[in-house]
Amino acid sequence: REAFGMSALDGVILTQLQSGDIPNTLDFSTKNGIDHNAVIGALKSLVADNFVVMEAEDHESYKLMKEGEAALKDGSPEAQIFKLVKDDGSDKDEIEKLAGALAKVGLSQCMQAKWLKIDKDQGGKIFKEVPSITDSVQDQLKSIQAGKLPAKADIDKLKKRKMISDAKYKTYKVTKGTEYALVRTKAAADITMEMMMDGSWKTQKFKPYNFDALGQDPAAGRLHPLLKVRQQFREIFLEMGFEEMPTQRFVETSFWNFDSLFQPQAHPARDMQDTFFIKDPSTTLRIPKDYMQKVQSTHEKGECQTGGPQDPAATPISSLGYRNGWAVAEAQKNLLRTHTTAISAQMLYKLAQMDKFEPKKFFSIDRVFRNESLDATHLAEFHQIEGLVVDRNLNLGNLMGMIEAFFLKLGLTDIRFKPTYNPYTEPSMEIFHWHEGLNKYVEIGNSGMFRPEMLRPMGFPEDVSCIAWGLSLERPTMILYKIDNIRDLFGHKVDLHMIKNNPICRLVK
Repeated sequence: REAFGMSALDGVILTQLQSGDIPNTLDFSTKNGIDHNAVIGALKSLVADNFVVMEAEDHESYKLMKEGEAALKDGSPEAQIFKLVKDDGSDKDEIEKLAGALAKVGLSQCMQAKWLKIDKDQGGKIFKEVPSITDSVQDQLKSIQAGKLPAKADIDKLKKRKMISDAKYKTYKVTKGTEYALVRTKAAADITMEMMMDGSWKTQKFKPYNFDALGQDPAAGRLHPLLKVRQQFREIFLEMGFEEMPTQRFVETSFWNFDSLFQPQAHPARDMQDTFFIKDPSTTLRIPKDYMQKVQSTHEKGECQTGGPQDPAATPISSLGYRNGWAVAEAQKNLLRTHTTAISAQMLYKLAQMDKFEPKKFFSIDRVFRNESLDATHLAEFHQIEGLVVDRNLNLGNLMGMIEAFFLKLGLTDIRFKPTYNPYTEPSMEIFHWHEGLNKYVEIGNSGMFRPEMLRPMGFPEDVSCIAWGLSLERPTMILYKIDNIRDLFGHKVDLHMIKNNPICRLVK
């Protein structure tokens, strides 16, 4: 085919349109020796400037399959077999040896056409019944190749023999457009300094502005879905009158992380397989000595010394404690905090040292670390959301009502509670919500009322209670964004395109 540049091809098309429409682009391409795809490309460029109008026309045709191409080149199997048979006959074994894979089909078609016959009296020798044949199959394939279709019955036979298959193609009828001209002058996208200087901008044609274009995507950072949901959680807590706790450090002591919460030193959660301990510095000396002695007494005997500015009566706890030994060295170990409740304990301790009790509502949202096996819903590091209310005479009903009100603001209404055990809360409840992606109820939080063994050594009076609940930030985010695997949300396997394209988080409030 002749090679045309784009401008030359434009000229050929526009010159043809000057004398009349182009009814079929394929015929036009064939006539001018131009590749059809090149013509279509040039036409689409002309359409963009309204020089021409294209009207698509769908056509049904057929293409040769592997067997059809072989028959077109060498003749049909039956014609090849006929040529192999001698005028005085040939043995069947000899024909099969010469024809190979074509023998079975070719012989069958020859017998149907009554071109050959097998004489059983002569040992199955093959003889010709007609002196010559016309290879109609090859002729039909030539017609299809040339664009001329044979009769439908013949087409059906060729398709059945897997020589041809359906092939659809598209051509276009081309007519003049509203901006048609014999010579194409491309519209300019912008005015240039040269146009201003020589005055050509006065007659230059410009492309219309596309005010619907999105423009270039700016190279900027994006907020991770966790950050979006975190901000929504933070706003909800603030709207409910909660005060944010300072959680800016990841390293805590075992004392604040476990012991102050009345969690025994023999608890499995304090093992190396569940907690990340710090090697250097491995211990701390910054623990309030008087308070540490009260915590030790509560663990060992349950009969700790109570009292303080808010509890002058110093009424006993009436607890048996754990009746186990308690080591200061164990409490002094440094670790990566396993929950933000370590900060809650410190905030409550400070509150208990005030001269007068004051009800408070605290919350925190920050990262915690646990030495867990990774799966679709667990990571070794994640974000914990924690809320707590400390006041006089709170009960389990207050806890459940507060949790339901909190999650209602998130748009989560199908909340279920399940009794559980926590060392530092009694009663305790796990919080579940239905996850559509996982098709099951997923635990999204834990809750309970802090035990007197935790609150009284701090110095709170007997009638002060504290309700608290905690949940991970990741699991509600998975529910809201319909993510099935937590590793697709947080960690090194996160798809950066997901961070760029994730929608705005709007929680129901």
